[in-house]
Amino acid sequence: MKYDVVVIGGGPAGMMAAGRAGEKGGKVVLIEKNRKLGLKLFLTGKGRCNIAHQETNLREFVNKFGLNGKFLFSPLSKFSIEDTINFFKKRRVHLKVERGNRIFPVSDSSRDVVRALVGYLIKSKVDIKTGTEVKKIMYSSGKIKKIILKDGQEILADNFIICTGGKSYPITGSTGDGYRWLKKIGHTISKLRPALTPLILKEKFIKDLEGLSLKNVDISLYRDNKKIDSRFGEAIFTSIGISGPIILDLSKRVGLEIEKEGDLILRIDFKPALDFTKLDQRIQRDFKKTNNKIFKNSLDDLLPQKLIPVILKLSGVNLSKKVNLITSLERKKILHLLKEFDLHIKGLDDYRKAIITSGGVKLNEIDPLTMKSKIIPNLSLAGEVLDLDGPTGGYNLQVCWTTGWVAGDKART
Repeated sequence: MKYDVVVIGGGPAGMMAAGRAGEKGGKVVLIEKNRKLGLKLFLTGKGRCNIAHQETNLREFVNKFGLNGKFLFSPLSKFSIEDTINFFKKRRVHLKVERGNRIFPVSDSSRDVVRALVGYLIKSKVDIKTGTEVKKIMYSSGKIKKIILKDGQEILADNFIICTGGKSYPITGSTGDGYRWLKKIGHTISKLRPALTPLILKEKFIKDLEGLSLKNVDISLYRDNKKIDSRFGEAIFTSIGISGPIILDLSKRVGLEIEKEGDLILRIDFKPALDFTKLDQRIQRDFKKTNNKIFKNSLDDLLPQKLIPVILKLSGVNLSKKVNLITSLERKKILHLLKEFDLHIKGLDDYRKAIITSGGVKLNEIDPLTMKSKIIPNLSLAGEVLDLDGPTGGYNLQVCWTTGWVAGDKART
């Protein structure tokens, strides 16, 4: 069968690319190996789907992607954050802006987002093939000629768009197929790592903190007593490490630093609103109130219950010691544990827990004006398969909407 455009991958970028190519009058087929489109979209934002980040300053948005972010200037000039908002509003997905400028459906349901995209595909007369896996991409004379499906069927086209995602959440079908195909036909793939992923820690006591949520804490990354990066916000301990919004954002930097020599330390300030002097005064006031209590019963007003046994043990203070007998040196030890709670990073959690993949097809091999490959003229790329990854908060989905729309738009020019 012959098409104008074949889109491989039915995630956010693939649905947008196929819908736009079909909207422009092309005969388009969208191929997805899962039985449902947008499987990963259903999971994003804990099922609520943080579709975008409201940012009026384009440079600020682009800077969130590091050095590679400048690639986005051209695509965003063609399909912007505002275009994304209007796209979904036009398809009856009512939106709201939450803390941190994160944009969600008013319904708090990712199903509404997927429904709008599927409706776009149907209206654009896209031939949708789900439960269909690509086995091989046939390439000769500098162009892709056809694809061969697992059942042996051959599909020919003038143009091909690969939107196969990364390697994160492999249960949704993101198993890195696109990287293998693209490397085989001449593209360069930069080092792949899990990104926006929990961290694994070395300390054995971490399992005792599992489920403990931290709010309004400051967490910094250190190597050789030098601060590398930091975040303020929320985190949560897991059975083997730590997760939560600020940890996910820090994980990219951890991924870049983890292979260097020396210990990588995560330092938590449980009381960032108080400097050392003020926190010391607070501790002294609490101790005065619990003057005749034993030490292990004196921290209830200062710390969550789950954290207290760990702080008590690390302080080295005799748990049966009366509060009024605690020395200033022992008090200072407690003070530093609250302001400089150091944890040793063992590594990143794997792709099963990662929200996205860091790394991908090198951007100097892609034309940002069209999303076309500079190596294979009838091939375009969009979404997570590219070497672009930003923080949590709708940034990465915006890349999918934008690059997918441009790829679909230019595949029909």
